[in-house]
Amino acid sequence: MGDRRENFQILRALSPTYAGQNGELTATLQYVYQSVLLDGCGRGGEAKKLLKIAVDEMRHLETIGGLLVKLGVPPVFTACPPYPVAYYSASNVNYCRKYTEMLDADIRGEKDAIACYTRILGTVRDDGVREAIEKIRADEERHLSILKEMRAAAGDSPQPPQGSRA
Repeated sequence: MGDRRENFQILRALSPTYAGQNGELTATLQYVYQSVLLDGCGRGGEAKKLLKIAVDEMRHLETIGGLLVKLGVPPVFTACPPYPVAYYSASNVNYCRKYTEMLDADIRGEKDAIACYTRILGTVRDDGVREAIEKIRADEERHLSILKEMRAAAGDSPQPPQGSRA
C-alpha cells in the first residue's frame, strides 16, 4: 500500500463498505435472513439464490477485512475501524417479510453498493485495492441482474411468505 496519507484515504473509503449501515456485513446478514425465511415458507429455489448471494457478500467482507489489515487496522465490526465506536448493529438489516419487498430492498442495496464501489474506484489509486474493488463491483452487478430477474418473475403483488407473522 502507499504512504500514510494515501492509506488513510483508502481506509476512509473502505470502512463503510465493511461494516457500515449498508456495508457487506449487512448484506450478508440480510440475505441469510431472507434465505432462511423463504426456505421455511416453501420457497426453496428463491432461498438458494439468495444464499448464494450471501456467500459472495461474505467473501467481499473477507476481502475488505483483509485490505483493512494490510492498512494496519484490525477488522473490527464498525463503520470506522480501527476506532471502537459505533459497533455494528444487526438493526441495519431490513427484516421485511414480503417477498417482493425483500427483493426491492435488495435491489436498492445492490445499486447503492455499485455506486459506492464506483466512487471508490474514482478516488483510490492503489492497484491492489482497485483490483479487489473491481471484482467486488462486478459481483454486485451480477447480483443486481439476478435480483431484477427474480423481481420480474415475482410480479407486482407483494405476498407475505406463508406462515409469517405480520
